[in-house]
Order: sequence, then C-alpha cells, then structure tokens
Amino acid sequence: MNISLLLQMAADAEPDRIGLVCDGRRWSYSALWRAAHGAAAAIKTAGCSHVGLLDESSEAAAIALFGAALAGVPYVPLNYRLADADLAALLQRIAPAYLIGDVARVQRLNPDQGHKTVSRSEFVAEAERLGAEAGEAEEHGESIAVQIFTSGTTAAPKAALLRHGNLLSYILGTVEFASADAAEGALVCVPPYHIAGIAALMSSIYAMRKIVLLPAFDPDAWLNLASGERVSNAFVVPTMLARIIARMDAGLRPDLSGLQALAYGGGRMPLELIERALELFPATGFTNAYGLTETSSTIALLGPEDHRNAQRSQDPAVRARLASVGKPLPTIELQIRDEEGRVLPAGERGEIYVRGEQVSGEYKERKALDAEGWFPTRDAGYLDAEGYLFLAGRADDVIVRGGENISPGEIEDVLMTHPAIADAAAVAVPSVEWGEAVGIAIALKPEQPRPSDEELRNLIKNRLRSSRVPEKIAVLPALPYNEMGKLLRREVKKVFAS
Repeated sequence: MNISLLLQMAADAEPDRIGLVCDGRRWSYSALWRAAHGAAAAIKTAGCSHVGLLDESSEAAAIALFGAALAGVPYVPLNYRLADADLAALLQRIAPAYLIGDVARVQRLNPDQGHKTVSRSEFVAEAERLGAEAGEAEEHGESIAVQIFTSGTTAAPKAALLRHGNLLSYILGTVEFASADAAEGALVCVPPYHIAGIAALMSSIYAMRKIVLLPAFDPDAWLNLASGERVSNAFVVPTMLARIIARMDAGLRPDLSGLQALAYGGGRMPLELIERALELFPATGFTNAYGLTETSSTIALLGPEDHRNAQRSQDPAVRARLASVGKPLPTIELQIRDEEGRVLPAGERGEIYVRGEQVSGEYKERKALDAEGWFPTRDAGYLDAEGYLFLAGRADDVIVRGGENISPGEIEDVLMTHPAIADAAAVAVPSVEWGEAVGIAIALKPEQPRPSDEELRNLIKNRLRSSRVPEKIAVLPALPYNEMGKLLRREVKKVFAS
C-alpha cells in the first residue's frame, strides 16, 4: 500500500470537509488530494531522485509528503536551522532533488548538483494548476516513503529510511479512520523535518481531524491560535509547554475550553512542569508519547487516565509513573537488555530494544535490525513491575567511573528536588583517577540563591552514593536544548572542557 491512501480515503469520505488550516487559508480534503496529484505530476516531470523540503511547516509540507508518495519518490524534509556547511553536505547526498522552499539558499550552497528548486508559493500554485481527480495510487508498500536525516552529534547524520509499510503500520495500528468530529482540530507546531510532524499530518488526516498549522512556535501565537480555532488536540515538546505555562502564569489566559487532548514528547519532561500543566488544564487528557524516527514515531504511551491516577495517588510507585513514558503499544514488543544482550528483569536498567512492523531500523548506510528483527534504540531505561517504561537517557550518555556505570538521569532527578534548581544535567567529565567522573550543570529558578557546591554534593551523597558526587559543578543561565526539547549534552560537556 501507499501512504497516500490516508488522504485518498479522507477525500473520498468527505471531500468538502476542511482538512488543513494555515496562515488563514483553509484546504478541503478534496483540494489537498488534487494538489497532491498535481505535485506528483510536477515531481515526475522533474525526474529527480528525492523530494526535499527546506521550509517551515505549511500546506506545502502536506502536499509534498503525499505528492512524493504518489510519484514513488522519497520525501526528505530538511532541517532549515542547520549551519550552511552541514546543510550543503545533506543537499549533496540527495542530489538531484526536487527542492521546495528556500531557493536562494539551495542555489548558493549547491549550485551544480542538478536540483530543481521551487519556492513554497510556486510549488503550491503548480500543484493546484496540475491537480485533477485521479484513480488509485500506485503500490509502493516496500519502497521508501520518507528519508529523515538524524541529528548527528559526533559523526555525519545518518539517513533513516521509513517505508510505506512502516508508516502505514503505525497509523493503521493506532488511529481509527474518520474517528474525529468535523469540529475537532489538531494544532501542529513541530518542525516538518521531525518524525512527530510527519506523524501528526498522517494521523490527523486519517482520523479526519482538521490540521491547524503554526509555522513557527511562539507561546502567544500558540495560545491565541488554539483559542481562535477551538482546537481539540495538540502536540508539544517540553520546552514549548514550559513557555506556554509561563505565559499563562503571567496572566495570558485565552479560552482553551475546547482542548480535549494534549500530547507531549521529544524530550525529558520535568515532573514539576507536568504537574503544573495538569493543574492548569483539569479537563484535558494528557499523553506522553515516546518514539524515534527509526520506529515511525510513537512506540510507548502514558495515557490520560495514567496521568490523572498518578496525580491523585498517594502511593509513591503510582505517582512515580508521571515520570515514565507509559507502556508499549500493543503492536510493539519491547525488551531491556544488558551489554551482553541478555534480557533484564523489571527494575534493572539497560538498553531498550523494540520490534514491530512499524519499526524500520534501516538507514541508507546500513541495516540496524538484528537477525530476529530487534532494533537497538540506544536509549537506556527500565520497566517497573507493572510494565511502565522509564527512560534513563541515551545509552551513550552513561558515565563510566572506575568501571561503574552511572546513569545521568538518577543524578538529575535528585538535583531537581532542590527548591532553587529549575533544570539540571549530569555528564561525564575526564578524570585522571577514575577515567570519567560526574560533572553537573544547573540552571536556577528566578531570584533563587545559588546553592553552595558542598550543599549540592551532600544532596547527591545522601540520596545516592559517593560515586555519584560531582567533581565539577557549573551554573548556567539555561541548559542547551534543541528545538525538539532534547538536552544537548555535548554542549554541556563543552562548558567543562573550557
């Protein structure tokens, strides 16, 4: 099958229903379907090997995604925030591509690669001009639907490949067709080059829930758009939610009574932040979604009932689940393994492995699945006795002090109990005696005094063990995160290196 089937079904079921809103313009499902066919015609005529998008979220992202699927060409959304040198390298890797968006930048960085470049407005206008009602989509189930470059930290980004079958397995296994009322709308503000943005487009279209696009996140714009469009659903990353709550606590309170469901993911959610969000939105169902690019988005969920049960409970084990990512989807198998590949019991930390039809585990450079189809996520974590999954950072982030493996997450959780600390990170720092030792960086809450180094070391020593006590301590105005809310530990390490 082909992912364009999702849009075709919506257009066939209710052609005049509004499927997407962006910058004041409203698109019906039939209009999107016709534009996707027009885009496919343009893409085929260009004869390029990839369809690239170098732009913010807009209707062009949806049209390009489904147009590329109809044309049988991989869709490659690019990170427009990359430095010129990094972006130029990626442009070279997908040449010759049909590129939509920042024409001037592409031509400046990659002038001789044979790219066909069109601006957003030119692309949309051409898709509409060429668009016409058409028949069934071609079969591309085993071919590549989407290629996403991972955010490389120590090496060149890998090209993660998602096939039509992977993406359809995720959508068909988690979303009921036409399950949304015509009045329901999903506010989407994550970048189009992230798997969450692609999954939001596909799942909303299949549910027939109107997509309300916010091209660039701003807390005031988010609150006003959510109110003005009476959105029922939204997805945010933790840093976005923190800024939304800060504005609400400062007095900006538009009518959000229509917000039924708020999903979050993409990074570590501070416990204090989600507790405040539950207070501010008492009638909203919260969902923590954990997934990866290589797994076609979500593989585990902490649902609305879990959130409210944990919020109300006096049982420490139940309350602790607010810091978990919930249970694996029914379509996903999940194991925790040690360094030798042995499956670990509940409560023991190790690397998370997953298996399922939505799991690609495939890169252009290599296959990452083992012989039995298991994918090593490189995320560390553990399962509790009831099967709830708790993350403990990246497996690569483990601090190895004198042969002892130390999880940064356990240190960070203790630091976050200090009333003056707003954010915390623990990283490995070089040590002559131990090989690696613990370094911590903290950000303080406004107008709070700085805790002494001795106070912080005693806090950790009393709650954990002496091996977790930091050798180095830094206080920063704010910790570094990427736009999806992931802590940039490599940047924290640079603080100690300097």
